[in-house]
Amino acid sequence: MKKTLALLAGMMLVVAVAAAQLPTPQFRQVKERAPQTRTLTGMVSNQHGTPLSDSVVYLTDTRTMGVKTYIVGKDGMYRFPALSPNVDYQVYAQYQSRRSDTKTLSSFDSRPNAVINLRVEVK
Repeated sequence: MKKTLALLAGMMLVVAVAAAQLPTPQFRQVKERAPQTRTLTGMVSNQHGTPLSDSVVYLTDTRTMGVKTYIVGKDGMYRFPALSPNVDYQVYAQYQSRRSDTKTLSSFDSRPNAVINLRVEVK
């Protein structure tokens, strides 16, 4: 009986040593990649939904306070590509002497293609 137990213990030791020397599987942790950049698009219109061509859209980087502008075409659409996903931006439109409300594109907004429509009250 003692010999059997000793033999069993020895075999378990051999198996444990052999298992320790086997290569362990490498599990790669797969992370979802966040977008490297994002794009902001939208339309500038009046209170009736009519596009306001020749409006100027102002985009402010709240980290650096740098300002980009976009002059709207006949369709009223604007587009700011290649924006950092880690920065908040403020955007507003100006048509003649009137301004839209200022909207914020938050860094917590994870959409790669954000849409913010701007409305300017005109008479």
